[in-house]
Amino acid sequence: MSASTVETAAAPQTLALIDLPDAVRDTLGRELAAEPDPTLDIDRTMARYHQIFGGLPLDRLQQILDFGRHNETPGVGYVRNLPVDPELPATPANGGPARDKKTFVAEGVLLGLSGLLGEPVGFLTEKKGQLVHDVIPVKGGATTQTNQGSTVFLNFHNDIVHDAVGRYDVSNPDFLVLSCLRADHEGVAATHYADARDISRALDSRTLELLRSPLFRLNAPGSYVRDVAGGREVLSDPVAMISGPEQFPEISSSANGVRAMTTAAEAALDRLQAACRETAHQVFLRPGEALLINNRKGLHARTSFTARYDGADRWLQRTYVRRSQWSIRYRQTDGDRRVHY
Repeated sequence: MSASTVETAAAPQTLALIDLPDAVRDTLGRELAAEPDPTLDIDRTMARYHQIFGGLPLDRLQQILDFGRHNETPGVGYVRNLPVDPELPATPANGGPARDKKTFVAEGVLLGLSGLLGEPVGFLTEKKGQLVHDVIPVKGGATTQTNQGSTVFLNFHNDIVHDAVGRYDVSNPDFLVLSCLRADHEGVAATHYADARDISRALDSRTLELLRSPLFRLNAPGSYVRDVAGGREVLSDPVAMISGPEQFPEISSSANGVRAMTTAAEAALDRLQAACRETAHQVFLRPGEALLINNRKGLHARTSFTARYDGADRWLQRTYVRRSQWSIRYRQTDGDRRVHY
């Protein structure tokens, strides 16, 4: 099996493969390399990226646009043969961002794809509100259930956002985009995606009934617990893990822990994790590859790997994307209309 093999046998209809022709990759690369740091004027930059990515072949462009706007489309898209920066600085030891990056091709790929799905947004409790997140192993966070981790399996989850209203599945991103700048040394770090449609088909009716009941409390994200709550648990109101129509279910789970409220719910939670492993697609991201992840249709995870903290460790970039910022306008900061509390 090659390094970029995708396991699709379980449910191929929930994963989309999107390959760009070499000529398209090269044209994108030239145009993105000519663009400045996108954070200098993000709204102008997003408009420019729309122009650039509007030149994709029509079938690929429609495939990405449809991914972000229709209920029945796959929950994860695997985009390959994207342009890369001609050279990269050392992987930042502190979790980024890199201060000495000379070109911004990777950022252009990330934000350009994000713009086809919705609008990139930030939250102050995640990477200090940055729109581009550098996902890098950090020595002090190696064993944590966060994007700094490496030595532990990062549990199946979606990216949730702490909210004082008691629901952590309301303000969360609709989509994530993950783009690879540098793979881990051994090439063993895999990203998994388990779609709620596949998960539901794999569960017995009693387990599914329990998971659709408000018998669970999600812990706040690890970054919030670490930076704001001083390490203590901050649990949501009781929620169901799976909700919505049977044909188009939505699923919610926190990487930092889910507390089942009954013994039966605890057993259902264990079965859910097993179903995720049984049905998940597996991708080994390499430079020039990205994942489009629907953050409501499914859960994602990451396998463990060995970080060396030598400047050549695994380096991904991530964006949070919302189809609309209107429903989270109560969280908008005064300083930046894309950044929220």
